[in-house]
Amino acid sequence: MALRYRITKRTNSIKNKEEQYILQAVNTGTIDLDTLSESISNECTLHEVDVKAVLMALGKKLDHYLSEGKIVDLGDVGKFKMGFSGIAATAPEALSVNENIKKFHINYQPSLKMKRKLKAGITTYKEGSRSV
Repeated sequence: MALRYRITKRTNSIKNKEEQYILQAVNTGTIDLDTLSESISNECTLHEVDVKAVLMALGKKLDHYLSEGKIVDLGDVGKFKMGFSGIAATAPEALSVNENIKKFHINYQPSLKMKRKLKAGITTYKEGSRSV
């Protein structure tokens, strides 16, 4: 498989205001839980319903353990951990959870196997071209 890209024009409004062009990855759709479950069940002895139940339970357990501050290591998939971005204060006493934390997010760290695959390079093709 190959990753699709397009060329996009950008303007840097902070610095020199020159137009620049970048390569931008383009997604080709979304795979939902049903499709993923069916695909996995076709490659193993588990029924689609069993795979779906495990994936749904995985989502709930991810939520539970990440909310506790744990790092969830899924082996070849990678690691997930909770993080947040906030606003700095001039003194430690001026910090408060409600005022200084702006939003929460989940950090993803790919596995070593996945990192090696990314470092080796992914096949790409330009959006609209017929050859891959």
